[in-house]
Amino acid sequence: MPKDMRQLMQQAQKMQEEMQRAQAELAERTYEATAGGGVVRAVVKGTGDLVSVEFDPAVLDPDDPEMAGDLVVAAVNSALKMAADDAGNAMGGLAGGLDMGGLLG
Repeated sequence: MPKDMRQLMQQAQKMQEEMQRAQAELAERTYEATAGGGVVRAVVKGTGDLVSVEFDPAVLDPDDPEMAGDLVVAAVNSALKMAADDAGNAMGGLAGGLDMGGLLG
């Protein structure tokens, strides 16, 4: 195997190990977002799992139950976006470290 190809394989293996480490770290992080001026708070893990949703009791209006649902959706989606953005930043930085050394043209 040519020296350049060996180097490329070593770089790819190192990048894969770093990505696995970053994925494990991201999976353990939590992301919190609020909606409605803070009356609903949602927490998600980096895996996308919903951890908790908390309400200010004032938001639970029996005449407008849809509002509470809308606020939950907004808070959860915001927290999930934070987690996805963090993962994209972490993974994008790792992929940039692979030196193809003219292999692709």
